[in-house]
Amino acid sequence: MKFSELDQIDRKILRILQSDGRISVTQLSEKVGLSKTPCQMRIKKLQDEGYIAGYRAVLDPTKMGLGHVTFIEVKMNDTTPKALKAFNDAIRKIPEIEMCHLIAGGFDYLLKVRTTNIVSYREILGEVISSLPYVSSTSTHVSMEAVKDDL
Repeated sequence: MKFSELDQIDRKILRILQSDGRISVTQLSEKVGLSKTPCQMRIKKLQDEGYIAGYRAVLDPTKMGLGHVTFIEVKMNDTTPKALKAFNDAIRKIPEIEMCHLIAGGFDYLLKVRTTNIVSYREILGEVISSLPYVSSTSTHVSMEAVKDDL
């Protein structure tokens, strides 16, 4: 089923769960105007159909000592499927890389990297990211403030 085919109740369930994944089924059913059992059945259906991919705790990165955020533009010297796969596989193994997107534009990938400080960032950039398969160059942008950072 496509998102556009979901009814208003399913969409409301998704919006509420996105902002509060720990809400009880009883509270959720009250907010969407259903009794508990039909609400549970809709949640199960939304999970089975892949609309709800999972639940997790959202941690405060600053309290975890990871307040330094940089965005890196990565240019590749080869963009064949083999090269992209090698790069993608390597990226997935680096915990400091929070996000990685293949980009259509003046560079090939955009990375979001979270570290403790600029010194640890330089180590990750110099020793890890720059040595990834098929990387020809990088350009770093340091985040001064997260204005909106929805997960």
